[in-house]
Formats: sequence, structure tokens, C-alpha cells
Amino acid sequence: MQAAASQSTHVRARALPSVTDALKAVEALLLAGGQRTARRNAWTSVLDDRRRAKDRVEAQHVLEAVSGRASRAT
Repeated sequence: MQAAASQSTHVRARALPSVTDALKAVEALLLAGGQRTARRNAWTSVLDDRRRAKDRVEAQHVLEAVSGRASRAT
């Protein structure tokens, strides 16, 4: 009987994750993907800004060339 009592009081030492730990893990997963998306969007914006700046410079050169020819013709 004493052996049966000692076996029934045996407790496993296994910690269960708390709700806070679970929420932190979910938050980390969601933010990691969100940060990746934000960085990708930011880089796309940088590339778009560079393209627009290049287009503005080219348009300025064309306008200067056209206005130079027009002023010489008059």
C-alpha cells in the first residue's frame, strides 16, 4: 500500500507555457512577417523615387534643349 501511495504522488515537472508566453510567440511571428513586408515596401518606394528623379532630370534636359533651340531660332 505504501508503494501505491508513492506512485500516485509522482508529479512530472513539465512547465506549460503561459498565456503571455503564447501571445508573445504569436506576436513575434506576426511582427516578423510585417517587418519583412514593411522593408520590402520601403525598398520599392526608394526604387520608385529614384526612377522618378531620373525621369525628372531627363525631362529637364529635354526642356532645356528644346528651349535653347527655340531661343536661337527667334
